[in-house]
Amino acid sequence: MADDRIFEDLKADHDRQRDLLARIAETSGDSDERRALFEELRQELQAHAAAEEESLYATMLANPDLRDDARHSVSEHKEVDDMLGELVEMDMASSGWLTKFKSMRDRYLHHIDEEEEEMFPEASKDLDDATKAKLAAVFEKRKPKELERAEDEMPGDARE
Repeated sequence: MADDRIFEDLKADHDRQRDLLARIAETSGDSDERRALFEELRQELQAHAAAEEESLYATMLANPDLRDDARHSVSEHKEVDDMLGELVEMDMASSGWLTKFKSMRDRYLHHIDEEEEEMFPEASKDLDDATKAKLAAVFEKRKPKELERAEDEMPGDARE
């Protein structure tokens, strides 16, 4: 049986992120709830992207058949990270914040749908079980460490 734990781990993160995005969209103004949910989302997205890039994407970049998908996804991570940084700087009570949030949400939902529907199945076919098991172990080890880092690191800090 194929060892698709890496993809299951990533999909579980995506499900948590979808839930947070939906919950934030239901908030209004500069409320404690919006601040707490957005901070949780910010940390989750930063940690997820870093751990995913270090595990799955690093391996995909080394594979000519998967390289273009990995590059595309890394660029989308950067785009979402930039949008998160803009949101951090904006007044949460402004209508502009919600507009920017919805734009970031739509962009990110498109990204994770693309990963789950196109990229993950392609990578799963192309990578052997031992590689997939190794990637899952790397991701599962990195994600908690990246969450700790994200607590203190604003979007864009790691890339500057």
